[in-house]
Amino acid sequence: MTNTLAQAFAKNFLGQAPGWYKLTIVGFLVVNPILMIMFGPVVTGWAVLAEFIFTLAMALRCYPLQPGGLLAIESVLIGLTTSEGVYKEVTQAFPVVLLLIFMVAGIYFLRDLLLFVFTKLLLKVRSSSSLAVLFCGVAAFLSAFLDALTVVAVAITVGVGFYEVYHRVASGKAHDTEHDASHDDGVHVLHRDNLEQFRAFLRGLMMHAAVGTAIGGVMTQVGEPQNLLISEQAGWDFIQFFLEVAPVSIPVAIAGLLTCWMLDRFKVFGYGAQLPDAVRAVLRDYSEHLAAKSTIRDRQVLIVQAIVALILVLGLAFHIAEVGLIGLVVIILATTFTGVVEEHRIGKAFESALPFTALLVVFFVIVAGIHDQHLFEPVIHQVLALEGRAQAAALYLATGVLSTISDNVFVASIYITEIKSVFLQGGITREQFDAAAVAINTGTNIPSVATPNGQAAFLFLLTSTLAPLIRLGYGRMVWMALPYFVVMTAVGLAAVVYLL
Repeated sequence: MTNTLAQAFAKNFLGQAPGWYKLTIVGFLVVNPILMIMFGPVVTGWAVLAEFIFTLAMALRCYPLQPGGLLAIESVLIGLTTSEGVYKEVTQAFPVVLLLIFMVAGIYFLRDLLLFVFTKLLLKVRSSSSLAVLFCGVAAFLSAFLDALTVVAVAITVGVGFYEVYHRVASGKAHDTEHDASHDDGVHVLHRDNLEQFRAFLRGLMMHAAVGTAIGGVMTQVGEPQNLLISEQAGWDFIQFFLEVAPVSIPVAIAGLLTCWMLDRFKVFGYGAQLPDAVRAVLRDYSEHLAAKSTIRDRQVLIVQAIVALILVLGLAFHIAEVGLIGLVVIILATTFTGVVEEHRIGKAFESALPFTALLVVFFVIVAGIHDQHLFEPVIHQVLALEGRAQAAALYLATGVLSTISDNVFVASIYITEIKSVFLQGGITREQFDAAAVAINTGTNIPSVATPNGQAAFLFLLTSTLAPLIRLGYGRMVWMALPYFVVMTAVGLAAVVYLL
């Protein structure tokens, strides 16, 4: 019972988050101005960055937008950055914002097709190891030509669809019944063990797919936003970029896929959970149920979604427009020809993307503070003081470490600009510049799988509607990514030193 106004404020502050968490956030907000006065902006900047990472780590307790947003607002108020600096960071990343607003919503309108295709795939491939490698490999292939966030959005849509199908049946409801899958209160006792195993199975698939986007994203000019930036600075076209990066990216891809198979085969680091027979039976019944009640209109919807999906793939592969604008095209075509013309039905597609879009803008406030306070400059100067293979290796490791705690596009833009300046001044040869560019590209793509804040696709998965359903938190993501991080980073480093 809330008896006083003060108690009402305390109760409503950060909602259902634990009391200790609320006190921690208040403590951060109190301490930061004191740090600014006593130790200056550099120490305070690192403290705020650590605090923001803490809010990400506690995403299952409280969505990071609110606590992270409070830290971001305070960062501007105490002078770590300015509103102009924030605006500059956001406008530079506007293509990513457009992508999140429109592409994720566009994928929502392809949901029927995706669930149909992947249900058939899941029922056909019985080996969890084969399925893991398949998910990882397909995600890698698609991410080499499409955008990693788009690929992860597809994986999330499929994962949520599978989970809702089983959770509805486990709660004693029919396939066509409205159901809230976020609560387990209605799940029958006999289904609870299967539900936990199914969650573990989906966690493994989602992490394999997420890592796959990093494996494929490093390979091509269009795989990740920073790749395009680096290729422009180096003057590489699509083919040349692939060939320049191949000595590192191909060994890493082989090592990553082998790691995927071994993790599932030996059931370590949270992988290897089998799809329970009861869940497989429910998914098979669901597939047969859809086939039995399928009408001409249902088939027409699948045909339309298949055509729109083809348009999406071709549009992204040939980059006829910004990714977000292609997403808008997908929304228009998919809704027009499937009869979805009511505002409330269209609006539902934007529910999952817009909170993350807001969170990403908050993240750019933290990045603006890093930029304005030059927090990474000491590392940059130490790396540039090295020469030859030592410099390439140091660039790979430094950009990798910084990308695990900051935005990898931001890190890549800083380093490639500095290296280009040294090259234009005659400080290094063209061959050294090319090696450095590859080291920066692979460094910002490969080691950044270590943490969810290292890659936008990982952060999107962490804060998605699927993450709380399958109990995928920050700590668990870090643990499950650890073997990939160790193997792929080590192989990438060896390739940078010996194959470039």
